Amino acid sequence: MLKILVSNDDGIDSPGIVALAAALRRIGTVWVVAPDTQQSAVGHALTVAVPLRVDEHIRDGERFGWRVNGKPADCVKLAVQRLLPERPDLVVSGINHGRNTAVSLIYSGTVSGATEGAVLGIPSIAVSLDDFKHHADFTFAAEFATWLAPIVATRGLPRGVLLNVNVPAVQSSEIKGVRIAEQGESYWDDTYEERHDPMGRPYYWLTGKYVKTGPDSSDDHAIDDGYVSITPIHYRLTDAAMMQQIQSWGLDTFGQRKDS
Repeated sequence: MLKILVSNDDGIDSPGIVALAAALRRIGTVWVVAPDTQQSAVGHALTVAVPLRVDEHIRDGERFGWRVNGKPADCVKLAVQRLLPERPDLVVSGINHGRNTAVSLIYSGTVSGATEGAVLGIPSIAVSLDDFKHHADFTFAAEFATWLAPIVATRGLPRGVLLNVNVPAVQSSEIKGVRIAEQGESYWDDTYEERHDPMGRPYYWLTGKYVKTGPDSSDDHAIDDGYVSITPIHYRLTDAAMMQQIQSWGLDTFGQRKDS
């Protein structure tokens, strides 16, 4: 039986995490440690200036897990280092409302929850459903995560690598299969809409549209084609090719004394 830590960024009351925890409990011991409020798009933020508070969360009269007044990365780090009775075999973050693909990976709290697991050396999976509707059906996404979890736990992942999983919002019978896809090149064409409060003071609300682009091998294309997308990603951000270019710039000569 696996020992699984479950977290998310949509908050501990999100239907996505409820569906995920229920499905995973069929294959192991599940500990839920999640933010007490919505924390989407917080990236890999950690809480350092205020104390973290942890409370038991009751759902339908039963203990569901712990809620934390922090970010997804806080929840995973605190769970592993202080809250859990033993180290988990696996971290599963989700199920997120909406796809997490392309540039969204750097903003996503769901992905960052799994990334923190990878930082701690635990095989980790981030799971998202391509559906923003309030009454989205997380059943298939939860079933897929339950199928994938023991495979990842058995085979393991290299340190620092996690799997980013995106599930199309279609009936399970319409899923065409699984694609191992690269992170895409789609981006958000953002703007800040200016509005005014009742006192006439301006405030700004982030809005925009998602522009899909990139190769057919990308995560966005896989989802749009009806496939579950799985992308292995690493938290190390070094661009090796650019390092080679910068070597030729002669920057290492800074501060060197020239011979007269």
